[in-house]
Amino acid sequence: MDAHAKTMMFYLPDTMVNWPWPRAINPHFEDVKIEVDAAFRDFRALCHESQEAFDKCDSARLSALAYSNAPREHLRIGCDLMNVFFIVEEYTDVENAAVTQEMVDIVLDALHDPHKMRPEGECILGEIVRQFWARAIQTASLSSQRHFLDSFTAYIRAVAVEALDREHSHCRSIQDYLKLRRDTCGAESCFAIHEMGMELPDEVFYHPLVVELVRCIVELILIDNDMASYNREQATGDENHNLITAIMLELSLDRSGAMAWAARYHAQVEMRFINGLAQVTSLGTCTDILVKYFDGIANWVRANHCWSYETQRYFGTRGAEIQQTRIVPLLPKVNSNDASSVAKINVADLSNIDVHRE
Repeated sequence: MDAHAKTMMFYLPDTMVNWPWPRAINPHFEDVKIEVDAAFRDFRALCHESQEAFDKCDSARLSALAYSNAPREHLRIGCDLMNVFFIVEEYTDVENAAVTQEMVDIVLDALHDPHKMRPEGECILGEIVRQFWARAIQTASLSSQRHFLDSFTAYIRAVAVEALDREHSHCRSIQDYLKLRRDTCGAESCFAIHEMGMELPDEVFYHPLVVELVRCIVELILIDNDMASYNREQATGDENHNLITAIMLELSLDRSGAMAWAARYHAQVEMRFINGLAQVTSLGTCTDILVKYFDGIANWVRANHCWSYETQRYFGTRGAEIQQTRIVPLLPKVNSNDASSVAKINVADLSNIDVHRE
């Protein structure tokens, strides 16, 4: 293989070889997927072309993998939450900081008053979030509601910071990036679905050991997500908010070198989590609930990794092939007008893009 050909592909390490949690999927997946997909289309948040690309993301599959043991209603809420995350990303990724802040304010208002009807003509994000949260609070424990509101507020405010970075073409250092990305990935809000049937008092939930273990899982998810999404993001021009780019710039590594660095860091975080998990029973309170909670969020790491290859969001129709070979052909840059100019959102259908040829 000549030097030019090597630059047109990169190696994607398998970070999950030693992760103890196996793939599992919720038995209600198919039924709930039909239901939630139909409900989302009723919002008419996307043009036809963008909706087709959005459907290929198969966000309901991610929820079914992540909440494999959840009751049907909690799976439905988890699916609704995934749609919230994906549609917020698609709407804000193409906007400047000012417009993104307006969207953030709308989302927060809807979240804190889910029984108030949204104003006519308002951005559809408000109604999508309102309906999600109005449904969720019917079955969620009070403690899980508090914790969700805290983490989701941190997430949506971080989205506004990301927009400001994007507007100024700012790429952060590795540590500064990780600090922001822990919020923009939204993982902690996703964990609240596991907590919906539990009562975890704040003194337990915010115990330093619990906080550290949650942070480990968040980092494992964001590392895997940034590794899988890098190709898509460099093609669509959104690579500055990605760990691989931060590594490449700070450490002067090529793509494969940055991927290898990320995989080594992933292994270190895995070890921190496994070692810390063994100490949970020493807390002496709510240990049975905590063991169940951590089992659920640890499964999130496996779910996210599996979904990355089962969806068409990152690798088009070649997910299974890339999962086996680990070789990723570099995608060409996508003209922003080719993504979804009609709906002003960035749902690029990468399954229809040819990879670079020699």
